Formats: sequence, C-alpha cells, structure tokens
Amino acid sequence: MKTVKLLALLFVANLAFVSCSSDDDGHDDHDHDHEEELITTVIYTLYHGNDIVTLTFQDLDGPGGADGTYDVSGPLAANTTYSGTTALLNETENPAEDITEEVEHEGDEHEFFYVSSLDDITISKLDQDEDGNPVGIETSLTTGDAGTGSLTIILKHEPNKPNNGTPDDAGGSTDVEVTFPITVQ
Repeated sequence: MKTVKLLALLFVANLAFVSCSSDDDGHDDHDHDHEEELITTVIYTLYHGNDIVTLTFQDLDGPGGADGTYDVSGPLAANTTYSGTTALLNETENPAEDITEEVEHEGDEHEFFYVSSLDDITISKLDQDEDGNPVGIETSLTTGDAGTGSLTIILKHEPNKPNNGTPDDAGGSTDVEVTFPITVQ
C-alpha cells in the first residue's frame, strides 16, 4: 500500500511540474530575458556539519515527455537542524542555465513553499525579497522524531505577499512542484 501511495504521489508531482510563465501584469521594472523558463532540475541540499543530504528531481525533456526521476541521497538525522539551499536549473541549455539566479533577482515575484507530511519537521525561510517578504531559496530545516513521509517543494510565481506561509494562501501560479520521499532516523 505504501508503494502505491508513493507512486501516486510521484505521478501527481510529475503532472504538477511546469515552467515559469511570462509576467503579464504590466510590471516593467524587471528585465525578463525569456518569456518562459524551463525548469528541468530541482536540487534541495541540506547541510549539518559533514552530514549532507541532497534531494534531486530531474526531468531533462521537460513536461510531457518521459517521467522525471527523484533521488534522495540518504536519511535525515532525528532531532537535528540543517541549513538548506534550493537550486533550479534548465539543463537543456549547455552550460546549464541557473534559474535560481532569476528567482533571486525577481524575489518579489517568487516564493518557495516547503510542505512536509511529517509533523515533526519545521522549515524556516531565511532569505527575503526587497520588501522584507520571504523567498525561500535559503532555509533552516529542523527534524523531530524518526519517521517516514514526504517533502513537497513548490515555487509560486507572483504570489500574494505577504501571505500566511501556505501555498494555498499565496495564490499565484505554480512554476514547479515536486514531492520527495523522506526518512528521518
């Protein structure tokens, strides 16, 4: 039953994988090099001393082609605080285009959301846009007791800011949404 749920979750996450859309609200204060950015790769790297856990989603042919792949390099330690960094890439370009730079540059138009199925995981966004609202490229993740579950990473484009910290309240459009299986031990 767990395998079926995990496969269903991965299927839904893959369906939700989309790319950045153009800015249609009349903002002229940002230089948009591309009307649409393709996000082929999401990498969430968590650091605690020498303990490094990397969660990677990769879909090199983008939405509509072959299914993307998910890789989690290992378990998280229980009752531990990790520093986290999220990176977005378009690996159809050579060299790979770092979409994270655009998200950071246009922080007032983007926000990451981290949703865990484990109640014992707390994630705080450490970076802010020019108005003092969270962006979420840099995070702090604190684990609690041992368990297994999932961690969903969502990047919203043009969310309501400020919001209550949930993707539903933020509105906007979803640039990317991926769900990783995680283990805390």
